[in-house]
Amino acid sequence: MGYALKETEYRYRAWTKDGKWQMGKLTTDKYITIHEGSNVFHYGQGLFEGLKAYKTKSGKIQLFRPEMNFERINQSLDRIVAPRLSKELFFDAIDQVVLSNKDDIPEYGLGQSLYIRPFVIGQGMNLGVKPSDEYLFSVFCAPVGTYFKGGLSALDFITTDYDRAATNGTGQVKVAGNYGASLYPRQLAKDAGYAGVIYLDPATHTKIDEVGAANFFGVTHDNVVVTPKSSSILPSITRKSILYLAEHVLGLKTEERECFIDNISEFKEAGACGTAAIITPIKSITHKGNKYQFSDGEVGPTITKLFELLSGIYYGDIEAPEGWLREVKEK
Repeated sequence: MGYALKETEYRYRAWTKDGKWQMGKLTTDKYITIHEGSNVFHYGQGLFEGLKAYKTKSGKIQLFRPEMNFERINQSLDRIVAPRLSKELFFDAIDQVVLSNKDDIPEYGLGQSLYIRPFVIGQGMNLGVKPSDEYLFSVFCAPVGTYFKGGLSALDFITTDYDRAATNGTGQVKVAGNYGASLYPRQLAKDAGYAGVIYLDPATHTKIDEVGAANFFGVTHDNVVVTPKSSSILPSITRKSILYLAEHVLGLKTEERECFIDNISEFKEAGACGTAAIITPIKSITHKGNKYQFSDGEVGPTITKLFELLSGIYYGDIEAPEGWLREVKEK
């Protein structure tokens, strides 16, 4: 099953009625039956989020910054003109799914977690290009291992002439179409022996945007942690957390700015970051036949420290900044 280790038994479903969300309930049914004319099939009115539950050494179950996932899913809903979710509904769904599947949460010490996938789709008969009249919100989960094989090991990437999303398009929200557009260039990179692709800005193809389905960050030779600034990048919760930890824990300067691909040598370390990938060190980037290698191909010290900090916070071994963790427990 790849990234997912197994399927779990329970998931959560909620629907709109008269344009407003109703509270949902758990089900063991893994299948969804919807009308063939549903917007999700024809006009791409579908989006998702991703977050994880971790088990600590003491057995507590905790989520990492889930309020940011709640904010981001509503930003995505605004973008596709769908009704916003209430905090009560969102966390009712998350908590019920985690607790009902708690026996499938990997134990502390395995480096694994429970990946949680909330999603919203437009459904109901609709042949006109307009927002749906009906929506489904659902959450399911699966225990997962590492996204890229090999754990914290550096991987090779290649730039692509294809675009993941348009300037001022839907790149800043987590709609399904962004990922559908990424499958072909990803496959080309895989076939050529790379771990994945580096997307450049869609307007000029001169600046780094993202690393496949993850955000890019780099460490300059004078130890500044840099992430790209672009209107077509998904604002990663992991990226925001890395910038905070780099500045407030490691004492490093951070910048969000343009990262020109022709100036890639300004970085001595580079990585991809996101909920699924956490941090994946980048060994090299190949661009127009030229290969630039970071840190002699090894995982650099700053990336190692950031990974250890994040992992320690996830599993409760390192004290988190205030408000970063939410314990899931029986009410």
